[in-house]
Amino acid sequence: MKTIYFISPFCNLIKCFTSVSILDRAEKKKIVKYEYYNLFDFSDDSNNRIDDYPYGGGDGMVLRANPIFNAFDKIKNNRSKKKFRVIYPTPDGEKLDLNLSKKLALEDNIVFICGHYKGIDQRVRDTIVTDEISIGDYILTGGELPSCIIIDSIVRLIPGVLNTIESAETDSFNDGLLDTDYYTRPDTIRGLKVPEVLVSGNHKEIKKWREERKVEKTKLKRSDLYINYIKNKKK
Repeated sequence: MKTIYFISPFCNLIKCFTSVSILDRAEKKKIVKYEYYNLFDFSDDSNNRIDDYPYGGGDGMVLRANPIFNAFDKIKNNRSKKKFRVIYPTPDGEKLDLNLSKKLALEDNIVFICGHYKGIDQRVRDTIVTDEISIGDYILTGGELPSCIIIDSIVRLIPGVLNTIESAETDSFNDGLLDTDYYTRPDTIRGLKVPEVLVSGNHKEIKKWREERKVEKTKLKRSDLYINYIKNKKK
């Protein structure tokens, strides 16, 4: 069983996300286990503070190193001799993509450190963080939502979580293209009809249509992906 740990001052926010849908199903199937470590439980400050002013001055606050170190020590002591991938979601990290999610899906123990305010003490990043990951060029209030996004992208790729892994294998980006268009019943609604090829029963033609639609869609909506696709196709 894989274990995913969250170090955060707002664990309930993460629990709301992991307790529903695919993430919850993964835990109920005993494929993945989630553990939560509230930073306030690991503060060494008499006022139970987990943040402080940055050295050198400036606006904003920084999450203190000791509560994070203490929480991580607790995780290590409970799981001796285990190797951990420690992820810190941050705007200056590696951009999340499908290939990175696939690599992380192979890991057995992943720790997420959820930052807040101006971030976390750099000494944490320098010593225990193994992966710094960005979900995009924008700023959020804290690291809980980015952690949930990263987790969702990882867990669905673990064998046994989805009913059919083939579903994930045909998603966008697997072959460098966006996914095709999809329709379901009824075949006509408000005068709008499903493309005839999809109801023809001709699986060869349906496959051809889907592949062509993926290329067309990628060319129209993601020219960067399309250019790479054409380059790789010529190799």
